[in-house]
Amino acid sequence: MTASHPKNVLNFCPKCGDKAFNYDGSRSFKCAKCGFHFFINSAAAVAAVIVNERGEVLLTTRAFDPCKGMLDLPGGFVDPMETAEEAVCREIKEELNLDVVKTSYLVSFPNEYVFSGYSVYTCDLAFVCEAKSFDNMHVQDDISDFAFYPKESINYEDVSSESIQDIIRFYFRERS
Repeated sequence: MTASHPKNVLNFCPKCGDKAFNYDGSRSFKCAKCGFHFFINSAAAVAAVIVNERGEVLLTTRAFDPCKGMLDLPGGFVDPMETAEEAVCREIKEELNLDVVKTSYLVSFPNEYVFSGYSVYTCDLAFVCEAKSFDNMHVQDDISDFAFYPKESINYEDVSSESIQDIIRFYFRERS
């Protein structure tokens, strides 16, 4: 179990503040004082596979930790009460100023996203997205760069997470 696992980070009940916040050994905590039951669940995240007319995939460069400087697919967390489709369109607009005209669900993979020393377990939902145009695309939000990559030039060691690597590989395998 990693140092960032919730068992090693959460010490107090978020409801009453008591230290009697006990981990059950699988995926939840229960407070012995107030009875609050807290589950470690997956957060929904989205990733966009966007390709140009040559079939090259658009990868961004992360501007901040975790994994600053590594390659990633555009995307991010799904906001409360937002659909995954709305989230992927919003994230692409926020990060690249692209308007999405079509989304198609591709695949999902689990991920462990460590932020501020805490493991956030995610279910990364991938969508193939078509942009209206690439004319006004530019760096925004939490990316520092972007480029289109042909399949054979992607160095997967430079890609930020195993789930994103899996999504890219799955896309190319399905499109072959």
